[in-house]
Amino acid sequence: MAQTGTIKVLDSSHVSPPPSSVPTTSLPLTHFDLPWFPCYIERLFFYKFSHPTLHFMETTLPMLKCSLSLTLQHFFPYAANIMCPQPPGKPYIHYIDGDFVTFTVAESAADFNHVKANYPRDIKLLRPFVPQLPPARVAEDGIRVCPITAFQVTVFPNSGICIGSTYWHVVGDGKSFMHFMRSWTAVCRSGGDLTCLENSLPLINKDVIKDPGGIELVRLKNYWHWVSFSNENSGPTHAIAEDKVRATFVLGRAHAERLKHLVTGQCRDGVESEQLHISTFVVTCAFIWVCLIKSKDSATNNLSRDDDDKFYFLLFPFDCRNRLEFPVPPTYFGNCLRPGVVDVTKSELIGENGILLASKVIGNKIKEMERSGLRGAEHWISSLVERMKSRRLTAVAGSPKFHVYDTDFGWGRPCKVELTHIDYDGAISLAECKDEPGGIEVGLALNKNQMDEFITIFEQSLKLL
Repeated sequence: MAQTGTIKVLDSSHVSPPPSSVPTTSLPLTHFDLPWFPCYIERLFFYKFSHPTLHFMETTLPMLKCSLSLTLQHFFPYAANIMCPQPPGKPYIHYIDGDFVTFTVAESAADFNHVKANYPRDIKLLRPFVPQLPPARVAEDGIRVCPITAFQVTVFPNSGICIGSTYWHVVGDGKSFMHFMRSWTAVCRSGGDLTCLENSLPLINKDVIKDPGGIELVRLKNYWHWVSFSNENSGPTHAIAEDKVRATFVLGRAHAERLKHLVTGQCRDGVESEQLHISTFVVTCAFIWVCLIKSKDSATNNLSRDDDDKFYFLLFPFDCRNRLEFPVPPTYFGNCLRPGVVDVTKSELIGENGILLASKVIGNKIKEMERSGLRGAEHWISSLVERMKSRRLTAVAGSPKFHVYDTDFGWGRPCKVELTHIDYDGAISLAECKDEPGGIEVGLALNKNQMDEFITIFEQSLKLL
């Protein structure tokens, strides 16, 4: 048994789909997949589990691994590898019989209630529970072979369990991964009965995604640049700031409704109000964005306000399934996201009508993307990169539509779900509220000074609603 940080590794193994259940398969990457090199997603699911570690190992672990194996035959890309040839080759997903996900079992003596708490905790607290992807290797033909998925189950004896996942975004978006997670939990609850998935199987068919404008070539140029200048060990490795903390904030249904009324009430007339796209997602993003900008100003004592007239940007993912010039069903497996980017000057964001203005531009952008399809797609990424260079861009990760709390393996719904890759990029993570339908949980990772300021501004702003 190996000791790693605050965990003790009890077992490390590979989990594959059942032998001969999936034929050798190669899947091309579409123009929706290619921009995600080299991004990856880290998600932790915490569950209450009031049994000792030995009980888990003997009674729970066998079905957890068996159900994972059975589910992977329908979601086999997660057990496959990404094949990354040098230019002018095209990357692809390749599965052969026996390919696997890594599966680590560990034990932690940490305080489970502290680990899963909403209040600010040191950002390094959750790192031991995040699984590490195996290193890439270079095949004889020079193709870089990158493992896609890793899982880690950490037992907190007599308190809880954490199921952690790390996977390459290039294989599939959050909707695809949560489809997999809900399928895995369903198979586990059923005792390994795959008939529970008969009406919810994924569609793994890349031909669904069309490329009428030759977007793939634009995306491939970005991939070729990445694969040419990164080495075989380039993967999920980032430095984490020493003074960062992470916290979760709950925007209840009542708060969301008051925010919507506030925004519509500030419109000039009823016509403008009717034309707005105002949803819980829209007002939550607007509210948190404004609080973040204000908190950063306060934390840095920015008295000169020399950037008041500069644009600040918000990036959020937009699911294009069934919103394109060609049909893409909801069960499509892969990436089908486009970047939604809006800009507002800082003086407007922190001004009296900041939440209204932010809500308007976010809502208008959603309405525009609903009808614009792939128009201008060749410029989506280059335009985004330019805004990222400004260092004034805030990203949104996750979605309340993922229903991350509907993942019950048989011992109850999660008591907490965390997206830990926001530790590196400062994104806002969103999920549905586990305790209140219609509410939203917001995860943030900020330096301690800014987090203190954010908490003050967030709580004061809620009281004014």
